[in-house]
Amino acid sequence: MPRRGSFDIPQFLGLLPDAAVAKYLSRGMQSGRENPPQVALRKVSTSLSDTDARWRTAPIREVVEQAMTRFVDDRPASDGWLAPRLHATLRMTRAEAGDRRLWNHLAMLVAPDYVVWRWRGNAEIAQSSRFCGPHYTQCFSRLWWVAELFRNGPDYRPVETACTVQDVLNTTLRLDVIDHRPTAQALLRVFERLFSSDTPLLGDRVNALSSAVNAAGSTLVYDVLAPDGPHLVDELQDWIAESEEAPPVQWDRLPEGPHDGRVPAESVDALVPLFDKLLSEAPLRRRGRARKQAVEDIAVPAQRQGVSLEKELPPWMA
Repeated sequence: MPRRGSFDIPQFLGLLPDAAVAKYLSRGMQSGRENPPQVALRKVSTSLSDTDARWRTAPIREVVEQAMTRFVDDRPASDGWLAPRLHATLRMTRAEAGDRRLWNHLAMLVAPDYVVWRWRGNAEIAQSSRFCGPHYTQCFSRLWWVAELFRNGPDYRPVETACTVQDVLNTTLRLDVIDHRPTAQALLRVFERLFSSDTPLLGDRVNALSSAVNAAGSTLVYDVLAPDGPHLVDELQDWIAESEEAPPVQWDRLPEGPHDGRVPAESVDALVPLFDKLLSEAPLRRRGRARKQAVEDIAVPAQRQGVSLEKELPPWMA
């Protein structure tokens, strides 16, 4: 498949500091009219490895280019297709994925054309936060994390459900409670019922329930109400180590994730009635206001936004 970018793509991923993005990201790059200054960016990047197959950029370019080919008429729909395939292609631990410099490198040196393709839309430029931003905003990080947090062990089908409505990525992905896997799966079960029933104001209801679940999580201990199963660290490490032998992801069939433990069904069952009740009681804020005000209305505590990438990770995340 021919490469869309006319720039020289590095063979391996690296680490690019935020300061370098701020210095070299131009409006020309954000609009797609200019290529990235590869020489300057490579000088300030740190190489990950020239031997570890999982950091090769060619498989990432292939899946990204396929997304641009398939979804030219519906670019937001590419999220649900690309997220599981990016996750299965770029195999790493949560600790590694928490390093923003890796996503900066991917967006600036490997696939800046995809960032512009996906996020410029009808605007003049793609926002800088899509190149370098929080894990729930940056173009590629948000896709990897939605796949990581909503997959059920090796099963990526819940990820497709999570990407059905953009509000799940824009709002739900920010919440601390999504660290708890039964909570994530129970939310998806409620969301899926809303999706399939053609519920009006769907995005507003997703936001309302997400906010209510996050707020209730400050007084309810979800991991006591719905215990998670063990995380099989060795299986995850084996899956990562198999990167070199793993075949490329298929375009028309979901890949298989790591067999590192499924979410206990009984724990999800325990939370769904509670979330149904929270949804019925949650205030529904319609989007008749400016986007900025709507975002401010989302009840996400100021000090608890998103998966905590700076906290001390438990051993199974390392």
